[in-house]
Amino acid sequence: MRRKSRRGASSPSSKSPRRRPALSAAGWIDVSIPLRNGMVHWPGDPPFRSERIHDMERGEVCNVSALSLGSHTGTHMDPPLHFIRGGRGIDEMPLSATIGPARVIPIEDPESVKPGELRLHRIRRGERVLFRTRNSERCWRTSDFVEDFVHISKEAAQYLAGRRVRAVGVDYLSVGGYMRDGVEAHQALLGAGIWLIEGLDLSRVRPGEYELICLPIRSQGGDGAPARVILRRIHSGGRRK
Repeated sequence: MRRKSRRGASSPSSKSPRRRPALSAAGWIDVSIPLRNGMVHWPGDPPFRSERIHDMERGEVCNVSALSLGSHTGTHMDPPLHFIRGGRGIDEMPLSATIGPARVIPIEDPESVKPGELRLHRIRRGERVLFRTRNSERCWRTSDFVEDFVHISKEAAQYLAGRRVRAVGVDYLSVGGYMRDGVEAHQALLGAGIWLIEGLDLSRVRPGEYELICLPIRSQGGDGAPARVILRRIHSGGRRK
């Protein structure tokens, strides 16, 4: 039985420094954003809040926290239901969508992902593609929302939909821009049945082929959910690095 708190609930510190992606002994790189109080969130969405309800520092036998957050907080996934009426929810995602080989593609354009740059990479049907832009080095350094992040243009979204890729990942909070292409990019990609991973930190990930594991919280009928995402490099010969 838990002892009653002697004081009011507390909040874990919101001043934690930004953690770099962790590289395990097995070669897996964690490219997820840690959830913490005060972290960046999409304007208008609920902020993340963690409040300690039971606390060993107050003499209780265990620690228990209450979490409050939006479904598109930090590193998360978008299912078709996010922008497509009657689309599949996050609990209906096939595991094959985000488990398997993936390619990290470097994007040089400082404004947006455009079809011309994508054509250079010969993207194939059924691929899982993650775009590494300047966002990874720039946007995650602050807890303030960065409005001019590199996004996927509506033309590039239509191009990817035409290529029929399996999943698309980006290194900030949305595939579409803040002031432009937001709705159009989501509708084009999700309407084509492409599963979206948003909020990746690819700052320590080089372009190339990787094993991908991305598992969102299984929220029934959810329009999105936070996810843990890890990558492991694959050599050109198919061997793991």
